[in-house]
Amino acid sequence: MSKIFYASADILEARTRNALLEAGASIETAEATTQALLYASRIGVDSHGVRLVTHYAAMLRAGRLNGTPAPKEHRTAPATALLDADDGLGHYACYHAMQLAIEMATQTGIGAVGVSRSSHCGAAGAYALKAAEAGMVGIMTSNSDANVTLFRGTHAFHGTNPIAMAAPVEGQMPWLLDMATSSIPFNRVRLYRSLGLPLPADVAADAEGHMTQDAMQASMLLPLGGESYGFKGAGLAGMVSILSAVLTGAMIDPRMIQMTDTSDFATPRNVGHFCIVLDPARFVGREGFDRALKDYLTMLRATPSTIAGESVMAPGDREWTTMEERKRTGIPVDPDTRDFLKL
Repeated sequence: MSKIFYASADILEARTRNALLEAGASIETAEATTQALLYASRIGVDSHGVRLVTHYAAMLRAGRLNGTPAPKEHRTAPATALLDADDGLGHYACYHAMQLAIEMATQTGIGAVGVSRSSHCGAAGAYALKAAEAGMVGIMTSNSDANVTLFRGTHAFHGTNPIAMAAPVEGQMPWLLDMATSSIPFNRVRLYRSLGLPLPADVAADAEGHMTQDAMQASMLLPLGGESYGFKGAGLAGMVSILSAVLTGAMIDPRMIQMTDTSDFATPRNVGHFCIVLDPARFVGREGFDRALKDYLTMLRATPSTIAGESVMAPGDREWTTMEERKRTGIPVDPDTRDFLKL
């Protein structure tokens, strides 16, 4: 019998929201977090989807997360700002920061907001997408606790440190990139553990630094590029740390409290995020942007694939296809999350 259970998005949304409210989250926090989790589950990023509600609820009850935060904006210039997230859930903080950046970009053509005293924010693409929905280009980064080795390093140093970017495409779904700077996100390891599945090759190492495909033995991840080209992923992870932590005053990766592998669930972690919004109308112009991006994507998708019967994809194509499929089939839910949400 399959370990995967399928549920409708409506049911998952209601159960997830209620679970957060019962754990002490404010209505605004619960709504933002639920929106971000369902976004990830709808597009197939299950490692950052509804399965995380169990952890977030536990952290709210333990005191690490402030369920009723009052984020504080500090406008430093017409196009820049800092946001103190008041130790709340990162989803609420990131939506808040992205909306502020959109408002500034509407006025100045660009908006940049750094966030400190935040927490894990799930899939970074959820927030970049908000800019695309407003007709702008959005970029989002976040640092996290150390669980990725440096290139040829002996221990974990950087977090998985995601980079996301979304751009509006006239008459189509947005172009959407959402990637970790590690080989895979560590939440993928946790998901595979819960499902009893082996990891792909060349993505994780055990506590002694040896490659492993056993999710239960995985202690750290390799940077994007693996054993041969991991200097690329490590460099990108450093870029994210500078934007998300150094520029904002948040905790740098190797000094941050671990998300799960720790006994301290009461101390806030001070995760940092950084978002940038660009208004195409202030650069090449709206018509020029729309025309050039559609031309670019038409040429990209027309490129022959090396695999017979398949087409090359632009970033986001797979996610939007998965979203349509899951509207028909429902969203897969792992056993632990099914039990927690009483599905």
